[in-house]
Amino acid sequence: MPFNPEKFIPSAEQEIRASVGKEKAIIALSGGVDSFVAATLCAKAGINLKAVFVDTGFMRKDEARKVKAAAESVGINLTVVEAQGKFIDALKGAEEPEKKRKIVGEMFVRVFEKEAKSSGATFLVQGTIAPDWIESGGLGRDTIKSHHNVAGLPKDMGLKLCEPIRELYKHEVRMVGKSLGLPPYIYERQPFPGPGLSVRVVGEVSEEKLDIVREACDVVEHELEKASAEGKMEKPWQYFAALLPSKTVGVKGDERSYKYTILVRAVKSLDGMTANFSMVPPDVLQAISTRICNEIKEVGRVVYDITNKPPSTIELE
Repeated sequence: MPFNPEKFIPSAEQEIRASVGKEKAIIALSGGVDSFVAATLCAKAGINLKAVFVDTGFMRKDEARKVKAAAESVGINLTVVEAQGKFIDALKGAEEPEKKRKIVGEMFVRVFEKEAKSSGATFLVQGTIAPDWIESGGLGRDTIKSHHNVAGLPKDMGLKLCEPIRELYKHEVRMVGKSLGLPPYIYERQPFPGPGLSVRVVGEVSEEKLDIVREACDVVEHELEKASAEGKMEKPWQYFAALLPSKTVGVKGDERSYKYTILVRAVKSLDGMTANFSMVPPDVLQAISTRICNEIKEVGRVVYDITNKPPSTIELE
């Protein structure tokens, strides 16, 4: 039976009210469709909710400004917490993807615990969706990758959970967002990992590497959205850049260069459980490569990932 957002919304609101009641709740409003839909459902349910945006330092270009504008557009009162230094320091020396994800997850919750205590919140509302807990393993399932809102949660976090869209897949969340009256900028937005750009820097994270991959992601997003708007290609479901850990030799003028490699990833998918790489036209790939190499002095090579999921995951880490 096809998913009906009009039936889901009142049912979800009723469950939120039954779960949270008159207690206070706090939610991480990351800027993605999942957290915005969860926050809007809670707002419509009429619970006492505090929405918080934590600037981890792992966000996309101009993310904080865009999140503030989007929250204001749907009437959500937003508190911004500047925590870039804490998150970057916590990841020093961490190279393995699961370790990075769990460090970010624990730091994420600790920051919220502090906010929750100051607000008196006893519930943590999360935009967890089905692929998050499926990929995080448990109950006989292998762990594909931990999600910050699932396997990364410490047992002593001290907050009860409310996950109103836990059983939904991404395309269903988008349908709910549209039915809730959220602007297309929110419900059509491509997925973004909970740990942010920290998992688009393969290996150890540094401020320099974050700056590089942030600019590269911005180029990829701009060029692929432009190509889609011009009818050159179908808009991918998810698209981004990742920074590989090793440098490669190149040529700049008549001299040898030794710079980083950027990997471009674009996929088409319905729910994120499987995905095929997007057929990006050669001239679009050329535009992306030229811009990245010209605008980001630390990059000397750009490659395009043509691996489906499975065998790979969508994100590199």
